[in-house]
Amino acid sequence: MVDFPVTLSLIAVNIIVSMIGFSNPNFVNKFIFWPYRQARENQQYRFITSGFLHADWMHLLFNMLTLYFFGRIIEGLFEGAGLGGKISYLLLYFLGLIVASIPSYQKHKNNYSYRALGASGAVSAVVFASVLFSPWNTIYIYFIPMPAVVFAILYIWYCVYMSKRGGDNINHDAHLWGSLFGLSFTIALVAALQPQLFEEIIYQLSHPRFGI
Repeated sequence: MVDFPVTLSLIAVNIIVSMIGFSNPNFVNKFIFWPYRQARENQQYRFITSGFLHADWMHLLFNMLTLYFFGRIIEGLFEGAGLGGKISYLLLYFLGLIVASIPSYQKHKNNYSYRALGASGAVSAVVFASVLFSPWNTIYIYFIPMPAVVFAILYIWYCVYMSKRGGDNINHDAHLWGSLFGLSFTIALVAALQPQLFEEIIYQLSHPRFGI
């Protein structure tokens, strides 16, 4: 039995679709985030499909490692804490893809040359949903240990830096908006289904525990 079927399935689909795109530019052009064409040809499916494409192996590896570490936490927690289980997790992921790209869509819908791809919005939503519950859990990125909250901060800093740098077809702005969505969605979910969890969330945030 697979312990984290949704997380592993999402990773598998991302890898398969991205690999197809690596060697097929026409495939990428059909499904990449392209606000200009979305606004004029009603191709809003690109909000979702672009989230399963990646620019290169490093981009794919970074996003999938992040999803693996944090997605398992959220998948288990949403199930175990009565927060809607797999349905809520899938909503977090796919709404994160859409909501995180809306600002870029509004900004670039008249820009023919702007295109973007990547699971940035969804992964960021999952990261910050997880950090809300387990801010001091130690994770390992390229064998470097760090608290989850520190990784989350570095993750956002990297995205803001790369967004300003530009030129790689990666929608780095989506990281920021995905993060805000992930926090908002999860807080709303807790408030609606398990409001007593807020006491534990506040306790965890205010009691750093390193090396765990």
